[in-house]
Amino acid sequence: MEQTKRKLGLLPKLIIAIVIGILFGQFLPVWFCRIVVTLSTIFSTFLSFVIPLMILAYVTMGIANLKSGAGRLLLVTVCLAYCSTLIAGSGSYFVASTLFPSFMSADALEQIAATAGNSLETYFSLDIPPLFDTLSAVVLAFVLGLCLSTLRGKTIGDTLYNAMRDFSGIIDQVLHTAIIPLLPLYICGTFTNMTKSGQTFAILGILWKVFLVVILMHLVCILLQFLAAGAVSGKNPFVLLKNQIPGYTTALGTQSSAATIPVNLQCAAADGISEEIRNFVVPLCANIHMAGSMITITACATAVCLMNQIPVGLHTVVPFIMTLGVAMVASPGAPGGSIMTALPFLYMVFGPEAGDVNGPICAIMVALYITQDSFGTACNVSGDNAIGVIVETIYRKFIHKAPKAA
Repeated sequence: MEQTKRKLGLLPKLIIAIVIGILFGQFLPVWFCRIVVTLSTIFSTFLSFVIPLMILAYVTMGIANLKSGAGRLLLVTVCLAYCSTLIAGSGSYFVASTLFPSFMSADALEQIAATAGNSLETYFSLDIPPLFDTLSAVVLAFVLGLCLSTLRGKTIGDTLYNAMRDFSGIIDQVLHTAIIPLLPLYICGTFTNMTKSGQTFAILGILWKVFLVVILMHLVCILLQFLAAGAVSGKNPFVLLKNQIPGYTTALGTQSSAATIPVNLQCAAADGISEEIRNFVVPLCANIHMAGSMITITACATAVCLMNQIPVGLHTVVPFIMTLGVAMVASPGAPGGSIMTALPFLYMVFGPEAGDVNGPICAIMVALYITQDSFGTACNVSGDNAIGVIVETIYRKFIHKAPKAA
């Protein structure tokens, strides 16, 4: 009897890619590391091209396939994502303002900022501009999905629906034959670059206490989100957490919520979220649910204020969090996208002079955030599936009720 070959799962591949990337950056010469980073960057460019197409295909079909209440379900999802982001940012401020004063040092951030310019250069790069940006893809998907959900099966809409269904199948093929198999290469290149530039170990050696507090806040946030999802749906929250491990690990390497969509869809399927709901919620929340990024940005901003004797309080932090909750929509298409989106609004916390986007304090803020961006992204994508479980339950119980048996 033939023995079935056991394939190595995605999670072990991702862990191996992280370890190999760190070993490459630590022990191999720069010329070799640049080759790895070049290949990773080329894949990243292709991924950036596919991401808007992925959002357009999945969100459009997810909304169009809803049997009823598409508009209400969209409103529910957006409200859940925004409230989650606001609560996470507020909790981050209270924890950071309470704990950080006891272990902040005056020169810690300057040492981290010194690694910012050490990233490896690629040997060459390809310019493949996306057909449209992620925010345009989200808005277009809303318009098409809501219209198709309303018009399909009536006077018009069937032809476009069938075309979008075929387009979604094409994107599925691209994901399963190219993107998912090459994700370990992408992650390996990321960690090779971070290790060779000194970023991987600099944060652990200098601000490991701040780093640890932020990571713990991310983990507590994820736990609370899945506890809430379990309470609403009646599912075991710890099984849901176990199902999320591949998505969490992938996000650690990609540093992009959008780039993690393919793996997160698999996690959502393992959670028992129906195809129509997960294809709608996961790509959408990848662009609007920023709880992990908000935790990191708020904690980093509080740390910078404490180290530079800048007054900080609820009167400055709350408007900042509420503004970023909207401004960061569709920012996670690339690593560091959230902090780059937040830069024009840092003056709300730092003041007009210290909040100059070209000034040293904002540069330090960016350097500190980037070193923790992977964990914030992993928190974002994990919360996306917690929201998916809640939305699935609301849809089944209140929006699309099953007909009663005769």
